[in-house]
Amino acid sequence: MGTKMSAAFYVIVMIAVVVGADVLFFRHHFVERLIANIAIVVVFATFYIIFLKHPRTSSK
Repeated sequence: MGTKMSAAFYVIVMIAVVVGADVLFFRHHFVERLIANIAIVVVFATFYIIFLKHPRTSSK
C-alpha cells in the first residue's frame, strides 16, 4: 500500500510541476509549452526509473 501511495504522490507532484510551468511561463506559447511538458515528464520518468523503481539495498 505504501508503494502505491508514494507513486500516486509522485504523479501528483509531476502534474503540479507541469501545470505550474504552464501557468507561470508558457501561457500563450503552445509549441514551447508542449516541448516543456514533454521534457518535464521525461525528467520525472528518468528520475523514477533510476532512483525509485528499484531502490538500492545494501549488500552485507
